[in-house]
Amino acid sequence: MPLAPTEEERVLRSTVRDIVSRWGHSYFQECSRTGEPMQELWDTLGKSGFLGLNIPEEYGGGGAGLTELAIVMEEMAAGGCPELAMVLSQGIVGSVLPLHGSPEQKQRYLPGIASGEEKFVFALTEPDAGSNSHNVSTTARRDGDEWVIKGTKYYISGVDHADHMLLVARTGTDERTGRGELTLFIIDDLNVPGFSKQLLPTALRAPERQFTLFFDDVRLPADAVVGEIGHGLRPLFDGLNPERVLSAVICTGVGRYALEKAVDYAKSRAVWGVPIGVHQGVQHPLAEAEIELEAARGMLWRAAALFDAGCPAGEESNMAKFLASRAGMKALDTAIQTHGGNGLAEEYGLADLWSILRLQQIAPVSTQMVLNHIAQHTLGLPRSY
Repeated sequence: MPLAPTEEERVLRSTVRDIVSRWGHSYFQECSRTGEPMQELWDTLGKSGFLGLNIPEEYGGGGAGLTELAIVMEEMAAGGCPELAMVLSQGIVGSVLPLHGSPEQKQRYLPGIASGEEKFVFALTEPDAGSNSHNVSTTARRDGDEWVIKGTKYYISGVDHADHMLLVARTGTDERTGRGELTLFIIDDLNVPGFSKQLLPTALRAPERQFTLFFDDVRLPADAVVGEIGHGLRPLFDGLNPERVLSAVICTGVGRYALEKAVDYAKSRAVWGVPIGVHQGVQHPLAEAEIELEAARGMLWRAAALFDAGCPAGEESNMAKFLASRAGMKALDTAIQTHGGNGLAEEYGLADLWSILRLQQIAPVSTQMVLNHIAQHTLGLPRSY
């Protein structure tokens, strides 16, 4: 890892920051109220080539890596516009397909992901599976030249504004372990017969809504399979590690946004004749939040660099997710406290970001499952679940 960002990375950050500043946090707030995507910002970033930085050049992308995509996402969040859709489409699917997609799948879908003209959603979680992916009960059975999908998915983001879906389904059971054998499928048309969705009301303040999905004998062609039948865990984790890194940059970006607002407020808000920022009771919590935020950022850029180098990055990605979710939440909470009652006012643009940061301690992997992973794989302790 370089000790300092490259000139290209500095220019990338500056350019994306300038683009996002044209809309600002009020744009995110309005889209969150209406349930509409941040389409104008998305289209501008896509036309500028910033949504496909991790996609190979032969498919219209930038040929860079996860690091560059994470920079774009962090600057969006630091500008008050965190974007969950990029985690799913560009992050997960944009990482899985170059490694495991067929030549036809790459040619069909990667150019649209790179330009931002086509969005994917990712369907893994289920009501009774939780973090146990092996317990997925949505099934795919072969029927001649087709696959028939039956089951339910839960808490799936942004289906109402997506073009395609990457679906995880059970295609068999390992007789030795009893675990499900998983396979990845692309659902090209979300109007396919047998598929339906139901809005899942939540307290999450974000442009993306959550849905329960129902698959009632949905038929897919044989070429909808991504990778090998029954061996979906490898491509799945090639998508989940980038997902963890991009979840982390949402947290560090919002944390940066919150601390910048808090520092400006502490300098200008005067009580008893002096700015509140002269008091250690205000300074120290902000300084502590900054220290923890920078520590988390160090781990997440390390995880991204390892992934881009083709090295194992599971432990670092999980550590980055853990540190960033806590550091981002602490930075936001400290910023709200610095503002006092104004921290809860819509016009100050802080409290409405609480739910999207709190979500990152639950999904895409919970804090407890991260600790389980580190205890087992880093420390060598017995499996606890």
